[in-house]
Amino acid sequence: MNKAALLPKTIAIESLGFDAGAHLLVKHALTGLAPGQSLRVTSQVPGWQALLAAWARSQGHPLQWEPGQQAALLQTGNAEAGRWRDAAHTGHANPRLDGAVLEHAPAGWGLAARGARVEAGGPQWHFQLDHKQDFWTDSAADLYAQAVQAQWNPDTALDWDVVLDHPPEIEAAVVQVMTYMIENENAALLVPARFLGQLHPHYREMQAALAMQVADEARHIEVFTRRVRLGGSEPALSTAGGQTSLKSLLDEPDFSIASFLLSVLGEGTFVNLLQFLQAYAPDPLTRAMCRLAARDEARHVALGMSHLLYRLHSEPALRSRLAQAVEARHDQLAGSAGLNEEVFDSLILIGAGALAPAAIHTGFERVQQLVRDMGDGRFTRLLRLGFERDEAERLSALHTRNFM
Repeated sequence: MNKAALLPKTIAIESLGFDAGAHLLVKHALTGLAPGQSLRVTSQVPGWQALLAAWARSQGHPLQWEPGQQAALLQTGNAEAGRWRDAAHTGHANPRLDGAVLEHAPAGWGLAARGARVEAGGPQWHFQLDHKQDFWTDSAADLYAQAVQAQWNPDTALDWDVVLDHPPEIEAAVVQVMTYMIENENAALLVPARFLGQLHPHYREMQAALAMQVADEARHIEVFTRRVRLGGSEPALSTAGGQTSLKSLLDEPDFSIASFLLSVLGEGTFVNLLQFLQAYAPDPLTRAMCRLAARDEARHVALGMSHLLYRLHSEPALRSRLAQAVEARHDQLAGSAGLNEEVFDSLILIGAGALAPAAIHTGFERVQQLVRDMGDGRFTRLLRLGFERDEAERLSALHTRNFM
């Protein structure tokens, strides 16, 4: 190397004190040094020598003085010195790099950005979900990006000036179904929200995907409530059986099992229900909001499916636990009424469009087809998760009669 390149580089911090930002000039000058080169520092501030020496020690930079301490010679210290000593490596910000997303996020990493160096000595944080296997999917980032692109504004995506000119009994049926939808969407919001607060921020892609799911459900609750009020009504009946069914979802402590029961079985079934309403609701507003909500719910199903496929790949024994969860929930709800009569009758009326014998017959057949479509959808998703055909058929049939 050219000897001239190793001569000290000089920086004069003049009258700028270390309590006013002089350290920034020194820090940036050090980053431009050639290997083995020193930085010569001079100052006009009284007592600057002690302040520079203290800063150099904290940063791990070796320091020497010229005779009389009129100038200091600094060298770049080991990167592991000073505040960086024992700082933890936390993977990489880019999830596609090898070793980016670690299998376990230690409590000491706290709220640090993934890829940051975490200084030793910080507080210990407790995140219940800090093992990747328990909740992760490699599709989380893509599903989050899709969710961002698919967001819709109820005020601009829907025409709220629609005239409701269908018979009052059909409007009453819509109000009852919307009431039922709201309480189910409340459950679909609270389940991921509960786990969201337990998820270590190291796994930010899954954190973001769940946050978008919560936002989707909040929007669904808003539009279904606005639809109830549009005709001047209040929400209709909420039954004990429906509440009992939904409480069993919120009581499930395991993320994978809750995702299975809610997203794969419940929300998957709700996609069929929303498609039914998209086809047969009596007004264009209700049909449009159900179309948009069904698109959101399909993405929630995809997130739950992709997580379970990720976990089952290395933990096939989980499959038996999923089956046991369906059986346990079925037994727990055996004494409840399931789907309440008011909702079932309302779906028939919506499918019929009128109170006439032939129309009611058509509506009844349409609801029966809806139930078959729901069962077929659950069966297909269970097959994708690796269940044998007989087992998939049995578990699909055991799913709660309340649909969710």
